[in-house]
Amino acid sequence: MKVLETDRLTLRWIEAADAEFIMRLLNEPGWLQYIGDKGIRTIEDANGYILKGPRAMYEREGFGLFLTERKEDHTPIGLCGLIKRDGLEDVDIGFAFLSSYQSQGYAFEAARATVELAKDIGIKRIIAITTKDNESSSKLLEKLDMQLEGYVTLPNDTEELKKYGLNF
Repeated sequence: MKVLETDRLTLRWIEAADAEFIMRLLNEPGWLQYIGDKGIRTIEDANGYILKGPRAMYEREGFGLFLTERKEDHTPIGLCGLIKRDGLEDVDIGFAFLSSYQSQGYAFEAARATVELAKDIGIKRIIAITTKDNESSSKLLEKLDMQLEGYVTLPNDTEELKKYGLNF
């Protein structure tokens, strides 16, 4: 189901047919370094991730991480969306793109549209979390007018993360 469209991108619900892409993205060096190893090694693992992660969140919240693809050729290039995480009071924005599609403005384009979606569905505030060493994500969040508010540690984790916020 299509959720958002920008000049160059379509953001839509993740489907079972996207499992191969999900497996590839979740094993990218940047995903492993900044987000963490989700243990997705097979198509079956990727299908489980899709069902228990994004698809379950769509059902529960009406939003989640959306597959981001280029309009011109329908090539999947990343994920961007809204997430309701355990341990965080506010909805947060998340994004990850294949390395071959980074530094081309796609992440900002998708994230900006996702911020507008949050406003449209009545969310009054969003946050974002990122590792302290993920400079490119921090710069993108600042470009979205999000302000560094401090640090947070998620349940069942030990790493302190940067926390950004934006009120509407």
